[in-house]
Amino acid sequence: NEGNEYFKEKDYGRAVAAYSEGLRRRCGDAELDAVLLTNRAAAHFHLGNYRSALNDAIQAKKLKPTHLKAIIRGALCHMELKNFLEAIAWCEEGLQIDSKEKKLVEMRAKADKLQLEGTFLGTQTDFSTRGQGRAVLGTELLCERNIKLVFEPSDEEEEVSDGLAEICLDGFHSDSATGAKVHLDADGSLNWPVLFLYPEHEQTDFTVAFHESSRFIDHLMVMFAELPPWDLEKKYLPNNLELYFEDEEREEMFEVDPEHTLLQVLQHERYFVKAGTPAVLVFAKRSPFSKKYFSGKKVHRL
Repeated sequence: NEGNEYFKEKDYGRAVAAYSEGLRRRCGDAELDAVLLTNRAAAHFHLGNYRSALNDAIQAKKLKPTHLKAIIRGALCHMELKNFLEAIAWCEEGLQIDSKEKKLVEMRAKADKLQLEGTFLGTQTDFSTRGQGRAVLGTELLCERNIKLVFEPSDEEEEVSDGLAEICLDGFHSDSATGAKVHLDADGSLNWPVLFLYPEHEQTDFTVAFHESSRFIDHLMVMFAELPPWDLEKKYLPNNLELYFEDEEREEMFEVDPEHTLLQVLQHERYFVKAGTPAVLVFAKRSPFSKKYFSGKKVHRL
């Protein structure tokens, strides 16, 4: 109930925490756990954490295979992640339960079309609603924010021309597995795909839509509401983490204040966004691994 109240208030981070606390009670009621997982998936979805949302939808469907809301949520996640074939499969599964479910019928048709076209339309917008001048507008948005991009040449190109003029008209492409792009929302704010790297465990997390005004700590609270399965020593708790970005050119590490917003980090004089995807490295505080990792590099701490 507490999670539902937070959800109604659009406080999705606290909603995730409340649903997670409910799941930790291990009530033994599979139907109730399926509802909690589906609700947490919806909160994750609104935060742009589509992979976490999908994982919850999968678990909810395992507990209650006929839970239509979980199937709809899972299909929506696959759409956002451009997994159109999987989205179609989830829609088909849901339509076997209710052949007239409007959301699934519409999503099935949309997934079919996008799969055929090989084009992701989704809910993302370009920097401009007009076809003309989008690259120019994208350049202006980044210049205003003092954000620096690095464009790496492809195998066919030995050089790239001057910076921001080369922005793709459909947004900056990411080299991530999801192919997500930075996009402009209705309020004129940028939402970025952000990669979290855990060198100690060779793991990664990917947030598809990290609002530029959101703080890192807010995302960490959601991402680590439950311990990840690879954290056997239970060290990766939201308040026991250190964030860094690496200046590869100078072989220097810069600590990131978790209370800072994404925009504050992107505006750092030594932060360069590569391939349209900001990335941060995450370590457990005072870990022997991080000391070894930092060896031989200059580290700028807070």
